[in-house]
Amino acid sequence: MSGISEENPVYGPFFGVMGAAAAIIFSSLGAAYGTAKSGTGIAAMSVMRPELIMKSIIPVVMAGIIAIYGLVIAVLIAGGIDSAANNYSLYKGFVHLGAGLSVGFSGLAAGFAIGIVGDAGVRGTAQQPRLFVGMILILIFAEVLGLYGLIVAIYLYTK
Repeated sequence: MSGISEENPVYGPFFGVMGAAAAIIFSSLGAAYGTAKSGTGIAAMSVMRPELIMKSIIPVVMAGIIAIYGLVIAVLIAGGIDSAANNYSLYKGFVHLGAGLSVGFSGLAAGFAIGIVGDAGVRGTAQQPRLFVGMILILIFAEVLGLYGLIVAIYLYTK
């Protein structure tokens, strides 16, 4: 049986679209915050130690990767959305919404963490170069929060 029914309501695809939107919006917000916060730290640090600018770009790159996680899930979800008349069920819409929120909010949290650690880390590294390895390790732990959201989102998407 196909078409609009109780299992396939006309508003079902709305939840899938919201999942795709949430994935890219929230992960991009996290990436933007991480980039901006780390960028201000780099700008402040580079006044005194301009030779460290390229070494200090790492937090900005890591923040940008967070947005890629959201983009991947948003594209997957958008490719799976169909009209209710073509058997896009409410269940599928909810699963897509959950996948988008999963990667979006974890990307937002990871971006915040990367921004704060990146800002303090590059400023601290300018004063004490031995802090660099510690900053990188903390940034990796912050980045993996976004990766966890991506893994959960991919798992949900395949349901």
